[in-house]
Amino acid sequence: MPLRIVFAGTPEFALASLVAIHESEHELRAVYTQPDRPAGRGRAPRASAVKAYAQEHHLSCYQPQTFSAQISPLVSLGVDVMVVVAYGLILPAAILAIPRLGCINVHASLLPRWRGAAPIQRAIAAGDTATGISIMQMDPGLDTGAILAQRKIDIREDHTAGMLHDELAQLGAQVLVGTLGQLEDGKLVARAQDDAEACYAPKLTKTEAQIDWSRPADELARQVRALNPWPVAWTRWSGQVMRIWQAQPTVLTGGTPSGAPGAILRADAEGLCIATAEGGLLIERLQMPGGRPMALPEFLNGHKLKPGDVLGA
Repeated sequence: MPLRIVFAGTPEFALASLVAIHESEHELRAVYTQPDRPAGRGRAPRASAVKAYAQEHHLSCYQPQTFSAQISPLVSLGVDVMVVVAYGLILPAAILAIPRLGCINVHASLLPRWRGAAPIQRAIAAGDTATGISIMQMDPGLDTGAILAQRKIDIREDHTAGMLHDELAQLGAQVLVGTLGQLEDGKLVARAQDDAEACYAPKLTKTEAQIDWSRPADELARQVRALNPWPVAWTRWSGQVMRIWQAQPTVLTGGTPSGAPGAILRADAEGLCIATAEGGLLIERLQMPGGRPMALPEFLNGHKLKPGDVLGA
């Protein structure tokens, strides 16, 4: 039986789920998204990915600063369920109680692992070998509701946060549509989360993107992948910010670096290798201010790095 649905979401991650609902048998009665935010060099207000889709397809779209004044409008819509995907605000209990079947959330981790704003990036940085999608019955807490469905995928050694984001967005849409069908049938059994197993995934900051060469190479390689495409890991070279888009750990001859952490061990066509606390970091793609990201061979054509130079100073 088709459900009457209200959707709440904001960024690109939410778009796949919105499209899946819109193209399904269910009735999409309204879309909620965050107010337009300044973006780009001109800092002009920019619509969210969800708003752009809603406008293109002539869907009713609302952008309240808070949900405190939305109780009466939501009641009037007579919805069965609200679907929330990366909306960006915690919904008050009064809103959660309005839909007949409650509010459900699509979250990009295998809850209770990585509750919070940046579960994809934190999973990569921590060295997790798997992650996934959780469909959760929402409660007033931060990603603490009971689990209705989960789907697991492996985290590959070449996964960047951007790549994993796109895969999980599509997976989340698939699992969501299946869950909605079962929700009306009453076939789902909600499973409470174990709070003792929970980890917090705070929002990313530009400050944490700076590379600390006194850490092991494998940790730094995960940092590079976790912060691609934003805010992008960086270090300093010749007084300028060098952004590192792609790198991998490498075993050094003898097992220990032959220079202080941050020292360039090799800078030639075979690679740019930097000493770390354990092993070397082989940089494969990088960028200087005013330039574009370049693969190493192209970068070395215009920039003279040499062994003995120290990054991060």
